[in-house]
Amino acid sequence: MLSPKRVKFRKKMKGRRRGMSQRGSHVHFGEFGLQAMGSAWMTNRQIEAGRVAITRYIKRGGKVWIRVFPDKPVTHKPAETRMGKGKGAPEGWVAVIRPGRVLYEIDGVDPDVARAALDLARYKLGFPTRIVARRKM
Repeated sequence: MLSPKRVKFRKKMKGRRRGMSQRGSHVHFGEFGLQAMGSAWMTNRQIEAGRVAITRYIKRGGKVWIRVFPDKPVTHKPAETRMGKGKGAPEGWVAVIRPGRVLYEIDGVDPDVARAALDLARYKLGFPTRIVARRKM
């Protein structure tokens, strides 16, 4: 699973997910990409599940880029704990996803194969996405 090697602070505030993605909204590395249409927290398990689905479908041909990294710690308090007594312990890592963000990119495979592989990755996510292609310049 993806997680940072070191962080300056163990716990972060929840934050907001308003607005569009400021960067990472175009396909730069590959020919096809999977772009988020809604905002969400994408867990390190979801990122890995999407990567595995793509690489298995393209049978390790071509190249896959993961354009997101889970750098935000998420905390949980134990079950049946009363209110107060501070913030819970860090439980996992998430990437903050805003609409327009490109999550995965693929290159070096047939367009039909790329679309099918990205479709498999879409099913692993809990927010709306779409498949985009690189703009011809």
